[in-house]
Amino acid sequence: MSTRITRRLGVFSVRLLAPLLLAPLMLAPAAMAAEGHGGEPAHVNWQDWKANNQIGDQASLQRGAANFANYCASCHSLKYLRYERMAKDLGIPDDLLRKNLLPDGAKPTDYMMVNFPKADAEAWFGKLPPDLSLITRSKGSDYVYQFLKGFYVDQSTATKTNNLALPGAAMPAVLSELEGVKRAVFAEQGAVGGHGGGPVVERFEVVAAGSLSPEKYDAFVRDTVNFMSYAGEPSQLQRNDLGIWVVLFLLVFTGFAWLLKREYWRDVH
Repeated sequence: MSTRITRRLGVFSVRLLAPLLLAPLMLAPAAMAAEGHGGEPAHVNWQDWKANNQIGDQASLQRGAANFANYCASCHSLKYLRYERMAKDLGIPDDLLRKNLLPDGAKPTDYMMVNFPKADAEAWFGKLPPDLSLITRSKGSDYVYQFLKGFYVDQSTATKTNNLALPGAAMPAVLSELEGVKRAVFAEQGAVGGHGGGPVVERFEVVAAGSLSPEKYDAFVRDTVNFMSYAGEPSQLQRNDLGIWVVLFLLVFTGFAWLLKREYWRDVH
């Protein structure tokens, strides 16, 4: 599996860093978005970006599982989730699981682990990529969504990118071939319009276009975050379904209890 990981990461580095290295030559961009209020300068309220997860959307979870397998699983594990549990919960047929989602040599009963050589990880990223099993539970789905949308060109870093949600992130912009490459134009220090912490961004400028439109990339990220939210607590699918029946039972039980109380107290009165 390590050979496969090395090959895939090598492809990533060539395809993803190429547009970044061309960034200084391509900074004649189109503004990507931001409206001001009243007479205030325009700002991008990236802290307000919301994942809007729908954990009951099975099609979204299936797409998110494919996204994770193709773009995240080479480096990040989900050590508390088995492949066969994921396939059962998300309605993925066994043949598609084996063909598209299982790494070479893995079995459906295996946990979603990554055999990433530590030496390679430290050489490429400076640290071993973390397990993402509980990332949405510890940081929140909105944080992960903002992180995956928050990469911008920064020539001062080793990866030539930086991140709004996690400044100095060791992870490169692995989704830049989909989103494209953008430069963040920051407001002057102390400018009005920023909230929720983090830098104040006046606008984004497109350096290199990606293969997806902004709307399709947003949908891609939402599906991925939706799947990661499921992976953090697979039982929530069953818990949510069971919760509806529990609430209905309590409502019916409350009605019978009230009728019984009225019958007993009729004699007292």
